[in-house]
Amino acid sequence: MERALSPARRIVDTPAVFALHRLLVLASALALCGCTGGSGTFETDESATTSATSPATSGASETAGSTTAASESDTGTSTDASTDTNTGTGTGTGTPGIDYDAAGPHPVANDRFVLSSGDRELLVELWYPADPSATEAAAAGQSIAEFVPEGPDREAFDALLADLSPAGMIGTRTQTSAAFAAPPAAGSWPLLVFSHCHECVRFSSYSLAEHLASHGFVVAAPDHAGNTLFDPGALLSDEFLMTRVGDLQAVLDALTGEDDALPSSIKGKGVIDSSKIGAFGHSYGAATVGRLAQEDARILAAMPIAAPVENPIFPGTQVAAIERPLLFVRAEEDNSILAIGNNLIDLNFMGAHPPVWLIKVRDAGHWNFSDICGLTEHLAAGCGEGTRQTVAGEAFTYLDIDVARRLAGAYALAFFDLQLRGNADAAAYLASPEPAEWVEVSARE
Repeated sequence: MERALSPARRIVDTPAVFALHRLLVLASALALCGCTGGSGTFETDESATTSATSPATSGASETAGSTTAASESDTGTSTDASTDTNTGTGTGTGTPGIDYDAAGPHPVANDRFVLSSGDRELLVELWYPADPSATEAAAAGQSIAEFVPEGPDREAFDALLADLSPAGMIGTRTQTSAAFAAPPAAGSWPLLVFSHCHECVRFSSYSLAEHLASHGFVVAAPDHAGNTLFDPGALLSDEFLMTRVGDLQAVLDALTGEDDALPSSIKGKGVIDSSKIGAFGHSYGAATVGRLAQEDARILAAMPIAAPVENPIFPGTQVAAIERPLLFVRAEEDNSILAIGNNLIDLNFMGAHPPVWLIKVRDAGHWNFSDICGLTEHLAAGCGEGTRQTVAGEAFTYLDIDVARRLAGAYALAFFDLQLRGNADAAAYLASPEPAEWVEVSARE
């Protein structure tokens, strides 16, 4: 039973978090010298447009005009974030008829399969637009525990859910809004691959996946074996970064090639439009999709969340070599990558090929956009009470977790709507800070 009790302990005690901080100190020094581990040059003389308003006070649960999701009785645990369309985090000013902040017209389904890739075995989750007959089942959803197969890992995960900290009560979303293995909606849909954070899980950002699927995208996310909540140990290195990239490429190959491993819910039904593929990822996953966009021509656009893609930790990635649109999301109070990492995100933004966008989110922490914020101590920065990294020692309340997830979903939808479906009016949403109290938008076009 040792393994059943180990995930939380191993995440809290992992030395990789502290190694990341030390490496980012090196990155800061290099940045101050005007160089990085990749291309070594940035185009700092090109103009960037910025849309913003003055900062509001911290503690987003009092955000004017916003409505957050209901809580589970007696626990306060965050539950359904995708079915409430009155969030106050956007006005849907992009493509006519689309409210980027609201849930889309499709109920959502999820399914999973095991994919063999060389000597790696990957558990892959899918979210996709479902047939209208799945509406009731999607509204009921499933426990987040259903993502974890029965056995020691499920026992360990159930133990974590049963003993959530105050931060976990706020930040861990425990109920999905998807019907398992439901039939897909008729049609072929753009494909997005998602890469999870260091020692996280493939369903770390399932709210974003559900939001995108409700608007007609298929989202696929593998567990990066050897670098998850349940089997940690892989290093933050360029070598393992390429292993993670290979995981995503194997998933793309399987989905676009109708691999025998695909679940019967989608196999042979033509649900994937293989000409429209994008990628998004969080933290280590952000770096992963950045390299994927550099290496794989199938990727037409990428969205790195809360981490720089070019930095001395991963010297093989060069933003100047990524000839695809990028949208960076930066958490202003990121106590994981610190000001050092955020400065590198800014440099990545200035060095990337236009068009490129940078979304800065005030009072947001590293896991503010995640569905497992606070699940363990290691994942707590971004929900509830914290200490600012921008003002040493100053206590504050992180941005409301539902607002953060929803604004990330809205900008992801607008970005991929523009880049993969060609809806030019989505650019209007990308140019606007939504919600203006918390968001600053910069663009180089």
